[in-house]
Amino acid sequence: MQSQPTDPVDTIIEQWARVRPDLDTRAMEVFGRIFRLSRAMGDRMERAYKLYGISRGEFDVLATLRRSGEPYTLSPRQLSATLMLTTGGMTGRLDKLERAGLLRRSPDPHDRRGLQVTLTEEGVRLIDEAVGSGLAEESAALTGLTDEQAGQLADLLRELLISTAG
Repeated sequence: MQSQPTDPVDTIIEQWARVRPDLDTRAMEVFGRIFRLSRAMGDRMERAYKLYGISRGEFDVLATLRRSGEPYTLSPRQLSATLMLTTGGMTGRLDKLERAGLLRRSPDPHDRRGLQVTLTEEGVRLIDEAVGSGLAEESAALTGLTDEQAGQLADLLRELLISTAG
Protein backbone atom coordinates (compact mmCIF):
# COMPACT_ATOMS: atom_id res chain seq x y z
CA MET A 1 0.00 0.00 0.00
CA GLN A 2 1.31 3.42 -1.00
CA SER A 3 1.53 5.97 1.80
CA GLN A 4 0.02 9.42 1.41
CA PRO A 5 2.51 12.27 0.88
CA THR A 6 3.08 14.52 3.89
CA ASP A 7 3.37 18.26 4.26
CA PRO A 8 4.61 20.60 7.03
CA VAL A 9 1.17 20.60 8.66
CA ASP A 10 1.44 16.83 9.15
CA THR A 11 4.67 17.39 11.08
CA ILE A 12 2.97 19.96 13.32
CA ILE A 13 0.04 17.61 13.95
CA GLU A 14 2.41 14.75 14.81
CA GLN A 15 4.29 16.98 17.24
CA TRP A 16 1.08 17.99 19.01
CA ALA A 17 -0.03 14.35 19.14
CA ARG A 18 3.20 13.45 20.97
CA VAL A 19 3.00 16.20 23.58
CA ARG A 20 -0.79 16.62 23.82
CA PRO A 21 -2.52 13.44 22.63
CA ASP A 22 -5.74 14.70 24.17
CA LEU A 23 -6.12 17.46 21.54
CA ASP A 24 -8.41 17.09 18.53
CA THR A 25 -6.28 18.77 15.84
CA ARG A 26 -8.64 18.32 12.86
CA ALA A 27 -9.33 22.06 12.69
CA MET A 28 -5.59 22.76 12.78
CA GLU A 29 -5.12 20.37 9.86
CA VAL A 30 -7.71 22.24 7.80
CA PHE A 31 -6.89 25.84 8.69
CA GLY A 32 -3.14 25.32 8.84
CA ARG A 33 -3.29 24.22 5.23
CA ILE A 34 -5.66 27.03 4.23
CA PHE A 35 -3.33 29.63 5.80
CA ARG A 36 -0.26 28.14 4.13
CA LEU A 37 -2.02 27.90 0.75
CA SER A 38 -3.21 31.48 1.08
CA ARG A 39 0.29 32.72 1.78
CA ALA A 40 1.85 30.68 -1.02
CA MET A 41 -0.77 31.69 -3.57
CA GLY A 42 -0.65 35.31 -2.42
CA ASP A 43 3.08 35.34 -3.15
CA ARG A 44 2.54 33.73 -6.56
CA MET A 45 -0.17 36.24 -7.45
CA GLU A 46 1.97 39.16 -6.28
CA ARG A 47 4.74 38.01 -8.65
CA ALA A 48 2.28 37.58 -11.53
CA TYR A 49 0.83 41.08 -11.09
CA LYS A 50 4.24 42.69 -10.58
CA LEU A 51 4.89 42.00 -14.28
CA TYR A 52 2.14 44.55 -14.96
CA GLY A 53 3.50 47.09 -12.48
CA ILE A 54 0.72 46.54 -9.94
CA SER A 55 0.36 44.92 -6.54
CA ARG A 56 -2.36 42.47 -5.51
CA GLY A 57 -4.22 45.28 -3.78
CA GLU A 58 -4.08 47.45 -6.87
CA PHE A 59 -5.19 44.49 -8.97
CA ASP A 60 -8.22 44.17 -6.69
CA VAL A 61 -9.22 47.81 -7.33
CA LEU A 62 -8.85 47.49 -11.10
CA ALA A 63 -10.61 44.11 -11.18
CA THR A 64 -13.52 45.44 -9.12
CA LEU A 65 -14.00 48.32 -11.55
CA ARG A 66 -13.73 45.97 -14.56
CA ARG A 67 -16.24 43.49 -13.09
CA SER A 68 -18.72 46.31 -12.51
CA GLY A 69 -19.29 46.47 -16.29
CA GLU A 70 -19.31 49.47 -18.56
CA PRO A 71 -18.68 52.29 -17.94
CA TYR A 72 -16.34 50.68 -15.32
CA THR A 73 -17.22 53.35 -12.77
CA LEU A 74 -17.78 53.15 -9.02
CA SER A 75 -17.56 55.57 -6.14
CA PRO A 76 -14.60 55.34 -3.75
CA ARG A 77 -17.12 54.31 -1.07
CA GLN A 78 -18.40 51.42 -3.22
CA LEU A 79 -14.83 50.30 -3.88
CA SER A 80 -13.94 50.49 -0.18
CA ALA A 81 -17.01 48.47 0.80
CA THR A 82 -16.39 45.80 -1.85
CA LEU A 83 -12.71 45.45 -0.96
CA MET A 84 -13.22 45.85 2.80
CA LEU A 85 -10.70 48.71 2.93
CA THR A 86 -10.63 51.92 4.90
CA THR A 87 -11.03 55.11 2.89
CA GLY A 88 -7.42 55.97 3.71
CA GLY A 89 -6.17 52.66 2.33
CA MET A 90 -8.30 53.14 -0.76
CA THR A 91 -7.02 56.68 -1.34
CA GLY A 92 -3.40 55.51 -1.51
CA ARG A 93 -4.24 52.83 -4.06
CA LEU A 94 -6.33 55.22 -6.15
CA ASP A 95 -3.55 57.85 -6.10
CA LYS A 96 -0.99 55.37 -7.46
CA LEU A 97 -3.32 53.94 -10.09
CA GLU A 98 -4.36 57.40 -11.23
CA ARG A 99 -0.72 58.50 -11.54
CA ALA A 100 -0.11 55.40 -13.68
CA GLY A 101 -2.98 56.40 -15.99
CA LEU A 102 -5.03 53.29 -15.19
CA LEU A 103 -8.02 55.11 -13.73
CA ARG A 104 -9.33 58.61 -13.33
CA ARG A 105 -11.33 60.33 -10.62
CA SER A 106 -13.99 62.82 -11.53
CA PRO A 107 -16.86 64.63 -9.80
CA ASP A 108 -20.03 62.58 -9.39
CA PRO A 109 -22.74 64.29 -11.51
CA HIS A 110 -25.40 63.00 -9.08
CA ASP A 111 -23.67 64.09 -5.85
CA ARG A 112 -21.80 67.40 -5.68
CA ARG A 113 -19.69 66.13 -2.78
CA GLY A 114 -18.92 62.74 -4.34
CA LEU A 115 -16.38 61.34 -6.73
CA GLN A 116 -16.47 58.65 -9.36
CA VAL A 117 -13.57 56.34 -10.17
CA THR A 118 -13.42 55.07 -13.77
CA LEU A 119 -11.02 52.74 -15.54
CA THR A 120 -9.17 54.30 -18.44
CA GLU A 121 -8.69 52.42 -21.72
CA GLU A 122 -5.18 51.57 -20.54
CA GLY A 123 -6.63 50.32 -17.24
CA VAL A 124 -9.06 48.02 -19.05
CA ARG A 125 -6.27 46.66 -21.26
CA LEU A 126 -3.95 46.07 -18.31
CA ILE A 127 -6.54 44.40 -16.06
CA ASP A 128 -7.69 42.13 -18.88
CA GLU A 129 -4.10 40.93 -19.33
CA ALA A 130 -3.38 40.71 -15.60
CA VAL A 131 -6.53 38.70 -14.81
CA GLY A 132 -5.57 36.19 -17.49
CA SER A 133 -2.09 35.88 -16.02
CA GLY A 134 -3.47 35.48 -12.51
CA LEU A 135 -5.93 32.81 -13.58
CA ALA A 136 -3.12 30.94 -15.32
CA GLU A 137 -1.16 30.93 -12.02
CA GLU A 138 -4.18 29.68 -10.09
CA SER A 139 -4.91 27.00 -12.69
CA ALA A 140 -1.29 25.86 -12.60
CA ALA A 141 -1.55 25.47 -8.83
CA LEU A 142 -4.53 23.14 -9.28
CA THR A 143 -2.78 20.74 -11.66
CA GLY A 144 -2.26 18.25 -8.82
CA LEU A 145 -6.03 17.78 -8.59
CA THR A 146 -8.50 16.30 -11.04
CA ASP A 147 -11.32 18.54 -12.25
CA GLU A 148 -13.67 16.61 -9.98
CA GLN A 149 -11.39 17.08 -6.96
CA ALA A 150 -11.03 20.81 -7.68
CA GLY A 151 -14.81 21.11 -7.88
CA GLN A 152 -15.26 19.21 -4.62
CA LEU A 153 -12.68 21.39 -2.92
CA ALA A 154 -14.39 24.56 -4.18
CA ASP A 155 -17.75 23.26 -2.91
CA LEU A 156 -16.34 22.35 0.50
CA LEU A 157 -14.57 25.69 0.88
CA ARG A 158 -17.78 27.52 -0.09
CA GLU A 159 -19.67 25.62 2.62
CA LEU A 160 -16.97 26.39 5.17
CA LEU A 161 -16.88 30.06 4.22
CA ILE A 162 -20.66 30.38 4.47
CA SER A 163 -20.73 28.63 7.83
CA THR A 164 -18.00 30.84 9.32
CA ALA A 165 -19.03 34.18 7.78
CA GLY A 166 -21.96 34.54 10.22
